[in-house]
Amino acid sequence: MPGFESYHGKHILITGGLGFIGSNLAIRLVELGADVTLVDSMIPAYGGNVFNIAPIKSQVRVNFSDVRDPYSMEYLVKDQDFLFNLAGQVSHIDSMTDPLTDLDINARAQVFILEACRKFNPSARIIFASTRQVYGKPQYLPVDERHPLHPVDVNGINTVAGEWYHTLYHDVYDLFTVSLRLTNTYGPRQLLKHNRQGFIGVFVRQLLTGETIRIFGDGLQIRDMNYVDDVVDALLVAGIKDECCGEVFNLGGNEPINLLNLVELLIELRGSGTFEIVPFPPEKKRIDIGDYYGDYRKFSQLTGWTPNTPLREGFAKMFWYYQECLEHYLA
Repeated sequence: MPGFESYHGKHILITGGLGFIGSNLAIRLVELGADVTLVDSMIPAYGGNVFNIAPIKSQVRVNFSDVRDPYSMEYLVKDQDFLFNLAGQVSHIDSMTDPLTDLDINARAQVFILEACRKFNPSARIIFASTRQVYGKPQYLPVDERHPLHPVDVNGINTVAGEWYHTLYHDVYDLFTVSLRLTNTYGPRQLLKHNRQGFIGVFVRQLLTGETIRIFGDGLQIRDMNYVDDVVDALLVAGIKDECCGEVFNLGGNEPINLLNLVELLIELRGSGTFEIVPFPPEKKRIDIGDYYGDYRKFSQLTGWTPNTPLREGFAKMFWYYQECLEHYLA
């Protein structure tokens, strides 16, 4: 998108930088000529994978640190022009079984990060990755930013708090903050090896390893999705658009699809595969949100961003990537 050349020579810090979205963002920023530092705790359940940055491993700095360490964050934010704040605990089930860890990472650690910026680098531009999970079960579709926030799990509540901390530090301390509510992001470098980070990675792993895909419920639940390159575009444009400062925006896809039709598409692209419809496990049923797809017009009208990758093209690219290096994502 126009304007991305302004990242050339800028100092960038990405928390969660060895994860799925963080690594794809890092690769793009290196291509743009930015000076990139990645922070990742490498907690096994959270998706950090050194192989994710294989194309740029000699062109970035990696700091193995935890965003819950305020002293590390105070050091790391200094002299950064942009902070892409992507680190988080994103498993909805884990947030219910271990709510205090989710609170620590998705709420308390956000205060550490924002305080570090306030004290040591108040001019940094902070872009926060939020989630559509803050809305809970939709009251209407598509869901816009005026929709009530009514999370159905601990992760959603703590993410709402993380968002509000960013907005507060903008309102009170004049920090540049913007929050993007991501929907289901998919693509290369997505975590596959366990079931903690959404249904897409699970479906793709089951297909690639010859397992039967298991669809919970009736398979008619509707979701929208964004290919990771489109999400990277959104993060980058949010960081350079002055008009985004202090705002919260939805992302969203152009092709809402039910899970049954999605699995049929994946099997078609793969050329083989089977699926079965199974009842929801009780722990998942309690926090299921039903149908969801988002209205991203507010962000699009302000920035010109739109998701450009059709589902068929995006999933074809995803399969091609794992065909080349699947062993790095199953161990």
